[in-house]
Amino acid sequence: MRQSRTKKKMQSQAGHIRVIGGQWRGRKLPVLDLEGLRPTTDRLKETVFNWLQFELPNANVLDVFAGTGSLGIEALSRGAARAQFLEQAPAAAAQLRDNLTRLAADTAHVEVTDALVWLQKPATAVHPYNVVFLDPPFAKALLQPSIDHLPPWLAPNAWIYIETERNANYQVPNNWHLHREKQTNQVSARLFQVLA
Repeated sequence: MRQSRTKKKMQSQAGHIRVIGGQWRGRKLPVLDLEGLRPTTDRLKETVFNWLQFELPNANVLDVFAGTGSLGIEALSRGAARAQFLEQAPAAAAQLRDNLTRLAADTAHVEVTDALVWLQKPATAVHPYNVVFLDPPFAKALLQPSIDHLPPWLAPNAWIYIETERNANYQVPNNWHLHREKQTNQVSARLFQVLA
């Protein structure tokens, strides 16, 4: 009985994410092995943050389907002023809070919530979001409604990073300009900027 319990515990806390740049560069943070949790690979993350390097200092960041929080944490490490993380799974949110505590990231906030419900609230952010990460679970029809409800939360000239399965179809508002994109065998990564 003890062996199976130990094995189950090892499977539930099976990996880590690595911060690849900024003040916490090289830090490894534990992540849970939960269904649907799919952290952005280090290689893709490096590309994305090269795209965003000049946009992050003092930015207000929203990580919509946070999961491990890898993207929002990387943004904080590289100079973002604040980060709001939305995560529906209580276990993943608890692990994310623990990791933010480890990093003493006192300008970060994790909310256990359905991201679509949260985005449909009146946009009350004191600081509108300059950088938004949209990396929803694949094949769950979550991306398009997220895009549709996001504009009231955005600062002028905001940047929106969208990561999807390679052949995902979605529409963005007419004033979102595609700035950069990268395709891998399984993933499509695009960075948009909101134009005035």
